[in-house]
Amino acid sequence: MTIRHAVVGALAAFLIAAAPPAEYQGLEDELNMTAERYVKLVLALGVHDPGYVDAYYGPEAWQTDIDANTPSLEAIAGEAADLKKELERLDYRGAEEILQLRLQYLTKQLGALGARVMMLQGKKMTFDEESKALYDAVAPTHPASYFDATIRALDELLPGDGSVSERLAKFQEEFVIPRDRLDPVFNAAIDECRKRTKVHMDLPDDENFRVEYVNDKPWSAYNWYKGNGYSLIQVNTDLPIRISRAIDLACHEGYPGHHVYNAMLEKHLARERGWVEFSVYPLYSPQSLIAEGSANFGIEVTFPGNERIEFEKEVLFPLAGIDPARAEVYYRVEELVSDLGYAGNEAAREYLDGKIDRAEAEKWLVDHALMTEERAAQRVRFIDTYRAYVINYNLGQDLVRNYIEKRGGTSDDPERRWREFTELLASPRLPSGLQ
Repeated sequence: MTIRHAVVGALAAFLIAAAPPAEYQGLEDELNMTAERYVKLVLALGVHDPGYVDAYYGPEAWQTDIDANTPSLEAIAGEAADLKKELERLDYRGAEEILQLRLQYLTKQLGALGARVMMLQGKKMTFDEESKALYDAVAPTHPASYFDATIRALDELLPGDGSVSERLAKFQEEFVIPRDRLDPVFNAAIDECRKRTKVHMDLPDDENFRVEYVNDKPWSAYNWYKGNGYSLIQVNTDLPIRISRAIDLACHEGYPGHHVYNAMLEKHLARERGWVEFSVYPLYSPQSLIAEGSANFGIEVTFPGNERIEFEKEVLFPLAGIDPARAEVYYRVEELVSDLGYAGNEAAREYLDGKIDRAEAEKWLVDHALMTEERAAQRVRFIDTYRAYVINYNLGQDLVRNYIEKRGGTSDDPERRWREFTELLASPRLPSGLQ
């Protein structure tokens, strides 16, 4: 039996075994009705809050009706609260796990929707209150001193004069993909990610994607899932793209990241089970922590051990015209830089809580995340747009990794890790359910 067949068989058993017993059919019917009302509320809030609906591939008539008769924010908040109360009175104890997860998912998603409405109505929340309300999780708090050891290690490793941030920027310039080589490098990266993912996961036969290069965006890349297994992946070329970002973005936005996550939910939950709540993806919701966290952890799953460095040395570095002999030292530096990830959360927390202004937030990112001034400015622009969403990347990755490893999906058992990862992507599990 191949690894792929083992993973597919385990996933099929998980889904089939979860079919609702007759005694729970009435509750399942009630959930189905609630799910339809939930989808329409998400679409309605999307009219008031452009960008709230990240993807929708349900009945077109629902969107048309909402566009023609959009309820007020007050009406949306009232119905969301009523639906949440109805769900909270349901008793699914003893039901199959996936039905319990569905109930919990709908309840938390409705709570997040209500919180988003309150924010649009002017309610002020702290960074941590907002992240808890919208994403079902709170990131740890770290003082500036938490990052000092990593910065000292980089100080010793990086050559030249000037501040650590300046020397890091100069070092990283050596590994920027030339603009005229970006497309072949990115295509080679995503082809490899896709090939590796398909060995382990049963993807829809007609799944596909298209890549576009764009400018003037607050993010570095974005996956726009269109339904029917199709995604538009956009890569922002405002700032130089380093060689490591090719695999990062290919995995994160494509395989086994956002594209695969959405395709799995559509296939297994929206299509096969008829759970319409998975025909819509509200961006500011607990679903996003699972999406971003799994997309980041998926890089490790896809390229275990030294496989990433070996592939990049053999394929991507030559395609980009960068000396492969420099790969080892580059990734020693990149590993240390990744340890500074939570510095971005601290900048966002202090900035959004009003304790520092924009200039101070950018300086914090330069001093403690070692970003260039240009990247720090772009990150604050991202924070302005998406606010507490920033926790979904690093905290999400940590929660997903810990969850999968606790279930035996460790680096020394890659088959089990792929199996646990696949089940997570095809289930309605919440951030609080990962802890």
